[in-house]
Amino acid sequence: MSRFFTTGSDSESESSLSGEELDTKPFSGTHGKRPLLLSEDEEDTKRVVRSAKDKRFEELTNLIRTIRNAMKIRDVTKCLEEFELLGKAYGKAKSIVDKEGVPRFYIRILADLEDYLNELWEDKEGKKKMNKNNAKALSTLRQKIRKYNRDFESHITNYKQNPEQSADEDAEKNEEDSEGSSDEDEDDDGVSAAAFLKKKQESSGDSRKFLKKMEDDDEDSEDSEDDEEWDTSSTSSDSDSEEEEGKQTVLASKFLKKAPTTEEDKKAAEKKREDKAKKKHDRKTKRPDEEEEDNEGGEWERVRGGVPLVKEKPKMFAKGTEITHAVVIKKLNEILQARGKKGTDRATQIELLQLLVQIASENNLGEGVIVKIKFNIIASLYDYNPNLATYMKPEMWQMCLDCINELMDILVAHSNIFVGENILEESENLNNFDQPLRVRGCILTLVERMDEEFTKIMQNTDPHSQEYVEHLKDEAQVCAIIERVQRYLEEKGTTEEICQIYLRRILHTYYKFDYKAHQRQLTPPEGSSKSEQDQAENEGEDSAVLMERLCKYIYAKDRTDRIRTCAILCHIYHHALHSRWYQARDLMLMSHLQDNIQHADPPVQILYNRTMVQLGICAFRQGLTKDAHNALLDIQSSGRAKELLGQGLLLRSLQERNQEQEKVERRRQVPFHLHINLELLECVYLVSAMLLEIPYMAAHESDARRRMISKQFHHQLRVGERQPLLGPPESMREHVVAASKAMKMGDWKTCHSFIINEKMNGKVWDLFPEADKVRTMLVRKIQEESLRTYLFTYSSVYDSISMETLSDMFELDLPTVHSIISKMIINEELMASLDQPTQTVVMHRTEPTAQQNLALQLAEKLGSLVENNERVFDHKQGTYGGYFRDQKDGYRKNEGYMRRGGYRQQQSQTAY
Repeated sequence: MSRFFTTGSDSESESSLSGEELDTKPFSGTHGKRPLLLSEDEEDTKRVVRSAKDKRFEELTNLIRTIRNAMKIRDVTKCLEEFELLGKAYGKAKSIVDKEGVPRFYIRILADLEDYLNELWEDKEGKKKMNKNNAKALSTLRQKIRKYNRDFESHITNYKQNPEQSADEDAEKNEEDSEGSSDEDEDDDGVSAAAFLKKKQESSGDSRKFLKKMEDDDEDSEDSEDDEEWDTSSTSSDSDSEEEEGKQTVLASKFLKKAPTTEEDKKAAEKKREDKAKKKHDRKTKRPDEEEEDNEGGEWERVRGGVPLVKEKPKMFAKGTEITHAVVIKKLNEILQARGKKGTDRATQIELLQLLVQIASENNLGEGVIVKIKFNIIASLYDYNPNLATYMKPEMWQMCLDCINELMDILVAHSNIFVGENILEESENLNNFDQPLRVRGCILTLVERMDEEFTKIMQNTDPHSQEYVEHLKDEAQVCAIIERVQRYLEEKGTTEEICQIYLRRILHTYYKFDYKAHQRQLTPPEGSSKSEQDQAENEGEDSAVLMERLCKYIYAKDRTDRIRTCAILCHIYHHALHSRWYQARDLMLMSHLQDNIQHADPPVQILYNRTMVQLGICAFRQGLTKDAHNALLDIQSSGRAKELLGQGLLLRSLQERNQEQEKVERRRQVPFHLHINLELLECVYLVSAMLLEIPYMAAHESDARRRMISKQFHHQLRVGERQPLLGPPESMREHVVAASKAMKMGDWKTCHSFIINEKMNGKVWDLFPEADKVRTMLVRKIQEESLRTYLFTYSSVYDSISMETLSDMFELDLPTVHSIISKMIINEELMASLDQPTQTVVMHRTEPTAQQNLALQLAEKLGSLVENNERVFDHKQGTYGGYFRDQKDGYRKNEGYMRRGGYRQQQSQTAY
């Protein structure tokens, strides 16, 4: 409230003189004194009127102070934010800067910030250690500051030549010093008036109690200041600030320390300093005595400056407590009750449980108690991250593996310990060693959760980093733990538990190529040439035998469809990976999984898609191009191979899904070391389609009703035809398109050079286990299909052609050429006959000529036009319909089915 609304200015001086009476009298005595005191407080806080220049420059100095603090802690993101605010504040102060000139402290921060950013940019090691946000902010701020400093280039150059501090920065430092410690202000002699005024305003209320002699002068000066505040409001802000500074300087001079003039003053000042030094020395000597007393008490500890405070571990039990089974179990339950509650420190909980294990082992409480606590430690490690998406930290993961190994050591060494979920806590036996020990807990659940955590770690690690390789080395430990649990459950577990642990073992085996077994197949064993170590390695169980044993047990014993389905798919995948095509195909056909796989959950569907892809690649390696094409058709024709195989997500723009759905789908992704090469997959599909489509196109070149075997292959052909400039092929698709054009002309050598070359070998063919065998098969297939294409294309040119000529042209042996031509004649693809004595192929010329083909196409189009006209006419007359319409529709449907769907139907019956 302003002083104009108060009454009784004389009472103000009386109340200020009698400070003790203000403390004792209640405020409710007089109504006029309450606003009087409030107005006095308001005058203390709002007494100073600042000019626009001071306000703007103070805003700039505050921002500069924040930037310098951020520079000290290397927080580049904060520097960027404050620099943008600094630029806006400078824009607001532009009118003042134009009058006064650019302040020197502003030039200094621009120069210092640019030098600081250049140092950070040149520090390569420091940049690597920066987090993502700081690194991004560094490049952004560096560009901005360089662009911004162009306007102040001359000022910055002058500043660097004469780097002196400005008066504003000195005042700013003095303000910081005065705010930092009031004790130091008493000792310092060189304090500026501006810094003192700020402090004096805060402590003006206290000064009135002790400085009674100067009270009248203070009040007169305050009244005169207030009068000048209101009287000069109509004048400019510059004149206000000058008058105010003059008054404040005069007022501050009363409180400033003055240099001693006489000898007595000098002696008094020196004596005062000696007394202060003596007191300081007494305080220092007193501290060790206090520390000794505190240490004797044992409750308090004085921490010296610079020494970090180490927390003492909490005591589990009171001193003198007898450690028994009941006490330990009670303490365990107390720790577990805090689990999941808000504010519970999970790391501390794990440390307490580990400490409890040590206490139990030191007091020989038996293995039953230790096993129970170990179960809870592993469960606490799994619950350390409450979010499903986050994965375990490396130290927690290693601790989890060690705990499971220690638990398995105890369970294997003590066969009298039984664990299981069906054991109730009331029926547990932890201390009666005469009977078998019974502990509630499921080792299988812990191992399954461990496997899921390993998958989560691999999903959230950059696959192209060394960190991924280090994490992948842990899979050996995971597989070893699963194998130990498998042996344990084979002795003491139920059938369902054995099936579940078998499936875990299968999931870590099915995708790995067994190079040792492959080498044994290629090179028969010779005992004399092998060392004992090689023999010991080769005596190990083959992955094929292991998969056969585990899967057959699941087929016979499992009662759930999901485990059996996963086992069948993994078994098929493993067969296909090792080129056992017929076993894999028969198992797929016998299982009938393709009939109801759409009802399975998404992870099983992903496994099915992976199995079908591996099956198609296996058929391609065997030279069965039709089977390979049929197996890969569904995956490749969808255009979503990456998503269907669980190897990535489509962009949000291509598929509608919210964030929750995206999180769920990311958790279903397959780790990188299980990925199938998508470029290899597409190449196998396109080459298979080329070997099927090009001869078919040549055979039905003039057929208007010709269907497409592969839409994707035709799309690639159209893309290649639309290119305005045809250069040498670069990508895998361009190589296949160029090879297709060469095969159309019957030029198998050019086709072979496009399919098999150094670039394609590096991208695709060298990735196969038996690359040379695949390349040999491909050359053979290209020769055979090029021969068929040549006969389809140029049969109308020849009356007869020698098979020896064809054999030399395509570098095939004569029986192979004879076999191919005989199949074409039997299937009525080629209208010709074989002359055995002369080994020639005689053409019958029953194929229509080009002119006849055009006439047939014209007749067919005219017939369809007449039919459409009749339909329109009958529709207008109202007589078209009923039996005639049904009959025509039925006829057209049957015709379309036989013409368009016959090939796929026939292929699906023969292949699957």
